[in-house]
Amino acid sequence: MSTYPSPSFEQKICPPEELAARLAGLPRPLVFTNGCFDILHRGHVTCLAQARALGAGLVVAINTDASVKRLGKGDDRPVNHTEQRAAVLAALECVSLVTWFDADTPLDVILAIRPDVLVKGGDWAPEHIVGSNQVLEWGGSVHSIPFLFATSTTETIKRIRQKS
Repeated sequence: MSTYPSPSFEQKICPPEELAARLAGLPRPLVFTNGCFDILHRGHVTCLAQARALGAGLVVAINTDASVKRLGKGDDRPVNHTEQRAAVLAALECVSLVTWFDADTPLDVILAIRPDVLVKGGDWAPEHIVGSNQVLEWGGSVHSIPFLFATSTTETIKRIRQKS
C-alpha cells in the first residue's frame, strides 16, 4: 500500500490565527471576498474567477458552520462543514488563500487583511458590502459582480430533495 502526499492546494487553507503571517507572501493587488460557499456551483466559481481577475491574489473567507446557522439559511445548513468547504475552495486555481470567520460579518477579517479590492456577488450593492467604507478609505475599490448564471445553493438543495 502506497501513501500519497497531501495535495498542494491544502497549503492554501489558512487558520485565522495564521493569517497575519501568511499575508506577506500573497501578491498584490489583493482581492477579498467572503461567503458560505456551502455547495459550490457555477455561479460561485464564475464570480470567484472574475474576482481574481481584479487583482493578483484572492483571499476567500468562509463563514464557520455556526456562523452559517446564524444566517438563517435553514436548520440543515451548512450541508458541508467548514473544513470541507475550505478544501474545495482551496482547490480552485483562482483562489490564493482560504480562511474562515465565526462572527456574523467578515469585518474583522477585512480589517486584518486590508485588501486592495473588496468583492461580493451581484445581490449586494457596493455601498451595502460589509467593509466597503473602510476599503474605500484606504484607497481600495469595491465591486459587486453581476450574476451570469441563475444558480443558488438553496435551489440546488430543493432540486435534490424533490428527486429523493
